[in-house]
Amino acid sequence: MPYAQAVGTTRYVFDDLKTILARASPDRSGDRLAGLTARSGEERVAARMALAELPLSTFLDEALVPYADDEVTRLIHDTHDAKAFAPVKSLTVGSFRDWLLSDEASTTALAALAPGLTPEMTAAVSKLMRNQDLIAVARKISVVTQFNDTIGLPGRLSVRLQPNHPTDDAKGIAASIVDGLLYGSGDAVIGINPATDNVAVVSNLLAMIDEIRRRWDIPTQSCVLSHVTTTLRAMAQNAPVDLVFQSIAGSQAANKSFGIDLALLKEARDAALSLNRPHITGPGASLKPTLPRRAPAGIAFPA
Repeated sequence: MPYAQAVGTTRYVFDDLKTILARASPDRSGDRLAGLTARSGEERVAARMALAELPLSTFLDEALVPYADDEVTRLIHDTHDAKAFAPVKSLTVGSFRDWLLSDEASTTALAALAPGLTPEMTAAVSKLMRNQDLIAVARKISVVTQFNDTIGLPGRLSVRLQPNHPTDDAKGIAASIVDGLLYGSGDAVIGINPATDNVAVVSNLLAMIDEIRRRWDIPTQSCVLSHVTTTLRAMAQNAPVDLVFQSIAGSQAANKSFGIDLALLKEARDAALSLNRPHITGPGASLKPTLPRRAPAGIAFPA
């Protein structure tokens, strides 16, 4: 379905919803190379004006990627919570932006609304917001999660420690871990980007981090950011996996290029949830969750 917007004496026509979203985005070199970005600043303004006038419900009626062709689209639409969406159902993208910035959009209201929003809705409204607007809304959102420690509490900043090494040398990585911990980093996760995607290397690194953490009773969690299939093989060999990592995309075709699909991600999630290892003890005990230690429900992503 085409959309149009006039700016002065010029009328801009956008072929479909995908085109509006692409043209409304800030200018980026990658989008420019792909031929997606607006051809002028004026066209970008026109796209944002057209986007602001679209009802939020448009994103439920017009899928960016066809429902029949894409499992990610099916997942999004099949799990959409219409009841949660009801309070903002009548809003346009522009009025939704205004609502998000109002006092009415409290932490409680946003938590209740979350199951009713689709990724496309949040992407659309973000294109109408300044960095200051995004920060103002993000401050209202509270996500507290627990594993070996608790992160996301008000007034606290958690940091990932990333002790990479060009040859995955365990001694070099261990030295970087200790150095980072001395600076107070690593309470979010000690996460290594391995140089090679090898099961033996990944398992050895996981065991090494686990040994350091247990020796000094460090309340944190670890992750080696290998491909999910490598982590699955490591789990099958009883490697001490805390978090399962995998880069994902917003469409089935893009995920296929990563060598994954929803079924594989579910398999990894189920495997992680099946783990049951005892909590560490020591100085961080007060930060630990009260539930038995289990791998978290979900996939860990890089910051």
